[in-house]
Amino acid sequence: MSSPSFTHADVSRIAQLARIALTDAETAATAVQLAGIFALIETMQAVDTEGIEPLTTPLAAISAFPLRLRDDAVTAGEQRDAFQQPAPSVEDGLYLVPKVIE
Repeated sequence: MSSPSFTHADVSRIAQLARIALTDAETAATAVQLAGIFALIETMQAVDTEGIEPLTTPLAAISAFPLRLRDDAVTAGEQRDAFQQPAPSVEDGLYLVPKVIE
C-alpha cells in the first residue's frame, strides 16, 4: 500500500471542513505534510507487534530501573485551624463568604 497523495482540492476540502482559511502556498505545504503523516502511519502499521503485550505506562518498559514509589501514608497532620486562622470569617470549621447571588 502506498501513501495517498493529496491534491489541492483534497486539502482545500479538509480546510473547509475544519473552518481553516489557507493560501495556495499553505495548501501546497499542507498537502506535503499530510502525505508525510500518512507515510509515517503506514510505516508504523508495517511493524510486527504480534506477541507484544501493551504497556500500562512507557516506564514499564524500563525493567532495569524499577519505580521507587513511596508508601501511601499521611505525612501532615490536621492543620485546618492553622489554615483558617488568617480567614476573615469562619464558623464551625467552614469559611464564611458574602452572598453574591440572590
